[in-house]
Amino acid sequence: MADITLYIGNKNYSSWSLRAWLMVRRLGQEIEEVVIPLREKETHEMIQRFSPSGKVPVLHHRGHVVWDSLAIAEFLADTYPKNRLWPRRSEKRDLARSISAEMHSGFLDLRRSMPMNMRSSFPGREVTPGAQADINRITAIWRDCRMRYGGSGDFLFGDFTIADAMFAPVVSRFRTYGVALDDSPRAYADALWNMPDMKLWYEAARNEPWIIPEFEF
Repeated sequence: MADITLYIGNKNYSSWSLRAWLMVRRLGQEIEEVVIPLREKETHEMIQRFSPSGKVPVLHHRGHVVWDSLAIAEFLADTYPKNRLWPRRSEKRDLARSISAEMHSGFLDLRRSMPMNMRSSFPGREVTPGAQADINRITAIWRDCRMRYGGSGDFLFGDFTIADAMFAPVVSRFRTYGVALDDSPRAYADALWNMPDMKLWYEAARNEPWIIPEFEF
């Protein structure tokens, strides 16, 4: 039996589930994955069986229950320090935590006007001023981290970290809505999108039977 059970929402729509799933996958060990379809009649009742908050993702680990993507991130980093889910150097780690927290609590205009929908394409959808401001801030973060700490690696701090997992759903949104990126952000977005784990998630999302009409334009 796996030490970790991760309860997640639909892979096509659940951005927070993707974040936690990528973090867990970096551990390189067996996990049990349970998908709970969102916006169904029985969804809330099903989630409440496993999650005190009534939301996904939620992680069960040897009797411990951890919910919320950022809390899951810190739990995994503490429990599996050898996997280095945060950068080792303190100045890198502090910045990685800061931008992860900013992603966790911010960019609401982008989320509202460009919900995650991995298997669809809406390149003509209007970008609101608020969403454009969020896009500008996100790409500025990517440029700054890559310039200062990317080194010879493909990700924000060279190797893949929690910070990259936090921004992975944004990469999906940019592809769905045809957001144009210049060289540095585009190279980073391509590196994230082409990760084997992202491809696995995307293929599963494409084959899901569930549809949430309000996220289909």
